[in-house]
Amino acid sequence: MMTSINDEMFYGLLLALASFLFSMLLTPIYTHFAYKYRFWKKQKQTTVDGEALPIMTKLHAHKFKHTFPTMAGLIGVISVTLVTWIFNLDRGQTWLPLVGFLGGSFVGVIDDAINIFGSGRGAAGLRGPVKFFLITVVGLILGWFFAVKLDWTTILVPFVGNISIGVVGMILVFAFAVVATSNAVNITDGLDGLSGGLTMLAYGAFGVIALFQGNMLLFGFCMTIVGWLLSYIWFNVPPARFMMGDTGSFALGAGLGIVAMMTNSFLLLPVIGLMLVIETSSSLIQLVSKKFFHKKVFISAPLHHHLEAKGWGEAKIVMRFWIIAGVCALIGVFLAATGGAI
Repeated sequence: MMTSINDEMFYGLLLALASFLFSMLLTPIYTHFAYKYRFWKKQKQTTVDGEALPIMTKLHAHKFKHTFPTMAGLIGVISVTLVTWIFNLDRGQTWLPLVGFLGGSFVGVIDDAINIFGSGRGAAGLRGPVKFFLITVVGLILGWFFAVKLDWTTILVPFVGNISIGVVGMILVFAFAVVATSNAVNITDGLDGLSGGLTMLAYGAFGVIALFQGNMLLFGFCMTIVGWLLSYIWFNVPPARFMMGDTGSFALGAGLGIVAMMTNSFLLLPVIGLMLVIETSSSLIQLVSKKFFHKKVFISAPLHHHLEAKGWGEAKIVMRFWIIAGVCALIGVFLAATGGAI
């Protein structure tokens, strides 16, 4: 058993190394085209409910004084896809998360392309409801494949056991996981290196769970994404050289939700991804409070912008969020081991 785990671990680390090196090679190519075709990120001016964003605009004005490329998630999409397709493609373990990863990136590419090349009022990108609809369609289609084709209709409740929720229930839970994590990563992607570090730790945790479950190829997929994110963070730590954009954040979120489902660890997703939950919840709380009580709970939402407005430095916020996420990842793996997932 130990020899098998060592072999699987070595295989996954090789995939991570391949993805890292390939991403590092692709980065200058992306940078060339990003500057040549002006992949400039347009600063967001309004909230989802149409209100102005004077605080966030002021906080991030320095980033938009000069050209700031976005859509760098394309590097990860290409790297992860090629490494998985060539070395790690399997119908039972990696086909589904790869397709979900690509499905999320497709939604993000449309949004980023509109932001980069659009003009007028629609230049901010796809409207929120449209993005929500598109990623929901991705989740429902892949949820059907998961429940029907892979014949997976039970969900693990830690310390209780597997509970059958039927085909329809599983499709809905699967779609929710994809939609929730996609939006959570997208919301969190607001500071240099923040979402990259948080998702890298989450994928690492689910990769460890997959490893000890004996799902070698799924572990390898998680490590492939970790390899790309190591490369991305190299260029994205403050001050960032570019942004992943919705292309990267929706791909990472969709893939993460699917990996959680395939490791039968859906209920551990809020633990391992606690910072993503907190960030998303802060935005939701702010939106509900403004709509129904006509006052703000936070100076600016999500939470990382509130802390910025309170005077916290960007690097301080990012590093402390990473630390909390690392602790949550360890707790999640521990709960998986003791709660029956491993």
